[in-house]
Amino acid sequence: MRDSGVVLKGCLAAVLTPLRDGGAAFDEEAVPAYVDFLAAGGVDGMLVLGTTGEGMLFSVEERRRIARAFAAAAGDRLDVAVHCGAQTTADTVALAEDAAALGAAAVAVIAPPYFALDEAEQLAHLAAAAAACAPTPFYAYEFEARSGYAIPPRVVERLREVAPNLAGMKVSDSPIDRVAPYLLDGLDVFVGAEPLIFEAAALGAAGSVSGLASAFPDVVAPIVHEPTPAGVALLERLRKTVSAFPFQPALKVAAELGGAPVREDVRAPLRTLTRDEKARLGAALAELDAVPS
Repeated sequence: MRDSGVVLKGCLAAVLTPLRDGGAAFDEEAVPAYVDFLAAGGVDGMLVLGTTGEGMLFSVEERRRIARAFAAAAGDRLDVAVHCGAQTTADTVALAEDAAALGAAAVAVIAPPYFALDEAEQLAHLAAAAAACAPTPFYAYEFEARSGYAIPPRVVERLREVAPNLAGMKVSDSPIDRVAPYLLDGLDVFVGAEPLIFEAAALGAAGSVSGLASAFPDVVAPIVHEPTPAGVALLERLRKTVSAFPFQPALKVAAELGGAPVREDVRAPLRTLTRDEKARLGAALAELDAVPS
């Protein structure tokens, strides 16, 4: 794995987690070939165990095992950031410590879902996670639709005062006016919504942590590296196509169609696509020329 002092830039794939046995078990044997698929597609790095990777559905021990498998497979080819957000501060801290110990390039943490934490609670939680992985670069992960509440920019400002290793944020909100307040001087911001890449880059964003790149790295990475309106329009169509189906299993089906060794299995309560859904997804992707015909 690359040196943990690296500064993340460019296109990071929010990777899928290969599973088997109907989603009950981690398919560790698939990881090296899947990482080869992503590297060949031109991504700069990976975010492991994020929303696309079903991270919140695994136990702490499973998450440690998954992070280690991706780190080992990446070697010195790709930067590996590990999402360590969990329901409790104790589990988040334990995961952040472990990610730093295995040499992750960065640690990211989303605010815990279910309980709407106030600003003092958010700050304490994120500060504890940042301290646990220091000096590894730390990224706050803002995704109001998943947490159920936003991290106010003033909390990020306070966090910067108490966490010297705060390097930036992943912001998966949309539209762009919900991203812009987080583009603070001295912090690297990665957008999660691929259609915002062109606008965000113009405002100084560092790149994208992209769910689409987990299945379409060769499509997404060049557009992140050199954003154009036409390229972003393609990503918008691709995002709309995939999002018409349950997102994680749709990406797994798409990745397999593209040659990645990823089964369609997802962790319950997520479900796999029906036969009809898989057929419709494959046809839609073929029309976009996003997978081999």
